[in-house]
Amino acid sequence: MNTSSFDTLIGLGTVTVSLSGAGPHYVGLFVDHEIDETSNTFFNEFGATSGSAAAGQSWEIDEPGYIFGDIFSNLIASSLDNSNGVPGSAPDDVSMALAWDFNLGSLETSLISFTVSNVAPTSGFYLTHTDPDSPLSLYFSSALKINSVSVPEPATVMLFGAGLAAFGAVRRRRAARV
Repeated sequence: MNTSSFDTLIGLGTVTVSLSGAGPHYVGLFVDHEIDETSNTFFNEFGATSGSAAAGQSWEIDEPGYIFGDIFSNLIASSLDNSNGVPGSAPDDVSMALAWDFNLGSLETSLISFTVSNVAPTSGFYLTHTDPDSPLSLYFSSALKINSVSVPEPATVMLFGAGLAAFGAVRRRRAARV
């Protein structure tokens, strides 16, 4: 996990997670920001979604569990419910979670990024946390990239090995002449 692009004091930036190893993987991030809590409380906020979640991506917007929410336990159980428990019609304390459920092959690695920003993404699926009494909204997005590890083809390895053997034979002949 890399948090070097995430400001822990203000809760904005990007967290990246790199994984390898064949098999199933589940990676998620829970965030619980308070927008202008000192000036207008925290229970006037609401959440919304934009775009469509990608295959293997799950999400949840909910009260963080102090009164009615189950978002954190759902994240731990790998079962975010793709629902908004704090819509504009029922404001309260907002928390958000995004997760990815995917499989890696033996020659694959993954890079998952989670971004919290005060600037809306220009594309893709994202969650929005809004305080209607503040000019600030927060946007939570994520991306999954799966890469294949390149392994040379057997013919390439054999050609390289033959080249090394020929190089070694030439060196031995030169050493014998000297």
